[in-house]
Amino acid sequence: MDGCETKNEVVIIGAGVAGLTCGVLFAERGWRTTILARETGGQTTSAAAAAIWFPYDAEPAEKVIAWALATFAVFRDLAADQASGFSMIELRVCAREGVCAIPEWAYPLGARAFAPAPDDIFASGYTVEVPLIDTSVYLDYLSARFIRAGGTFIGNIHLPNLAAVEDREALIVNCAGIGAKLLVPDAAVEPHRGQVVIAPKVRLPHALVCNDPPLMYAIPRRNDCVLGGTNTVSDELAASADDTARILAECARALYTPPLTVLTTRVGLRPFRRAGVRLAQEQLPDGRTVIHNYGHGGAGFTLSWGCAEAVAQVAGLGSRG
Repeated sequence: MDGCETKNEVVIIGAGVAGLTCGVLFAERGWRTTILARETGGQTTSAAAAAIWFPYDAEPAEKVIAWALATFAVFRDLAADQASGFSMIELRVCAREGVCAIPEWAYPLGARAFAPAPDDIFASGYTVEVPLIDTSVYLDYLSARFIRAGGTFIGNIHLPNLAAVEDREALIVNCAGIGAKLLVPDAAVEPHRGQVVIAPKVRLPHALVCNDPPLMYAIPRRNDCVLGGTNTVSDELAASADDTARILAECARALYTPPLTVLTTRVGLRPFRRAGVRLAQEQLPDGRTVIHNYGHGGAGFTLSWGCAEAVAQVAGLGSRG
């Protein structure tokens, strides 16, 4: 890895939020940075995310929470910049039956229990203020930051394997998401299919999440509302009419409204990894160094800056100043 460190050149695979965040971090710290991706912008899985800060569908818990809290601090600062697409919102996490326990990580963020109304469909819950991300705005914001820092995008690239990266001198950072299953290859990567419904804006003062089966969430944004959702092991990218109907019905029950109008539906494949997030260094047979950063499941945005800083540490970059 000595050659990579002295040349300060990096090739990042993947243009979702993990790849973009790593790209910004490396480029802004003076590295010659190139992002290679098959899909960019609105084509990526990240663009289909809800997206609200919340550690969901990712392991191992102890590392995930540390990365998530590091990202929380960055997002909270970004919320002061309207151009970033961030704001802070009250999140209510509920259970249909029993007690919805407050996780340990939520207490330092000010989480507290609340009692739903007697006629509510939920039995218990807790509330905490978290960052809300307008994905279309934030991904464009990251891309613009990356380019301003001197970074280069090369899109429409299909790599059959890591050895196919042409630059023989650069450090490689693998943020391929679900693509890592074939690229590495890594059989532990599996697609957790998530479908959402984009509905017109509703007068909802908080975001609402229920992880009890069936998964349900309603996330109000500036111009619309994201309703969800699904989490099944599947690589089907076509929207399901049955899923749409179930999402609308369950959200109508929770929000005490008639089923909302469907503006559009979106499907993304959460890049879950059964062995947990892979953030580790590996040597290719040709001697080049790869730092893997994939397997973030349903927490790609939530882990983005924490994982990027961990990648930077492995690569020998200085800390964020």
